[in-house]
This record gives sequence, C-alpha cells and structure tokens, in this order.
Amino acid sequence: MTEREKMLAGKLYDAGDPELCAGRDRAKHLTWRYNQLAPTDWTGRTAILQELLGHLGEDSWIEPSFRCDYGTQISIGDHFFANYDCIFLDVAPITIGDHVLFGPRVCLYTAGHPTVPEVRDTGLEYGLPITIEDSVWIGGSTTVLPGVTIGRGSLVAAGSVVTRDIPAGVIAAGVPCRVLRPLTEVDRAKWEARRREYEAGRER
Repeated sequence: MTEREKMLAGKLYDAGDPELCAGRDRAKHLTWRYNQLAPTDWTGRTAILQELLGHLGEDSWIEPSFRCDYGTQISIGDHFFANYDCIFLDVAPITIGDHVLFGPRVCLYTAGHPTVPEVRDTGLEYGLPITIEDSVWIGGSTTVLPGVTIGRGSLVAAGSVVTRDIPAGVIAAGVPCRVLRPLTEVDRAKWEARRREYEAGRER
C-alpha cells in the first residue's frame, strides 16, 4: 500500500511521504487563493472550491478564511454554509450532508496521533472519518474529533468538543459534548408558528 492508501484506510502512515506533501501543498495554494479573492467574487470562489474539494454540492458556500489538509477527502452536499475561519483536517474522509450549517471557527479534525510517545515520536499518524448528516447545525467554535458521526437534524451548541457520536434529532452541548434532550413536537410547533408569522408578514 502507498502511504496515501494507508492514510485513507485508517492505518498508521508517514505524513512526510512526498505524495502526501504534494497534496498538502496543493491545498495550501488553493486555500490561499480562495482567501485572497474579493469578497463578492462568488464565481471565482466557487471555482476554487470545486477544484479543491472532492465534491461540492449546489448552493454551498464557505466563508473565508478557510483551511484544510488536502481538500480531496471532503465531500459537501447541497445548501451547505460555513461561517468564517473553519478548519477541516481531512486525512480521512469528511462527509457533510445537505442543509448543514456551521458557525464560525468550527473545526473538523480527522487526524489522530498514537497515544504512546515512542510511536508518536516517529512521526507516524492515522485518521478516522467524520460524518455530518443532513440538516445539522453546529454552533461556532465547536471542535469535532476523529471518528465522529453527528446524526440528521441535530444541533450542537457553540463551544462544544464532540468526542463521540451524536444521534439524530437531539440538542447536544458541552466539553465533552453530550446529549441534553431530544428535539420534540413542541419545538416543531413553536418554530412552525414563527415561520407562519414571518410568511404572513411578507404577504401584507
């Protein structure tokens, strides 16, 4: 196996491998260009994201500044929005669904290092995938650690550190992040009423 194949398989790999160094250099150049573009150069930014990422869905947007390790392991669905200063370390796949919202400074870290210093000191590392399912909202300054899946429709409060899977349809928060409560029909009724009020106001 090549070092890249080991990396994507979740095995220990050498990050100093020339192919991997070239991949990171590519991402650095593309993200630098992305972050330098004029604020309203929507076409230019979309073109760079399409070149950088493994997949970019329709009507999806990342506010600069943005940084990633490779970009090629990141797959983003439709109607995604990430606010300022997000970092995605994609040594393993990062999969983001449709209608996902990220606050500023959300960090997705797939990269891991051996806990034993004698192995860690060799420079070997590994990665585990992160999956963010459809309609998730992650609040600002949240960190998601390797191997985590956040289930469909869930909300993760700002400042959380997500160390384990979060199920679908819940509100979670904290360091480490834990489920506070499920989203309920009371929540749905409240926000549907607010939406109807908004729509009625537009019709006047």
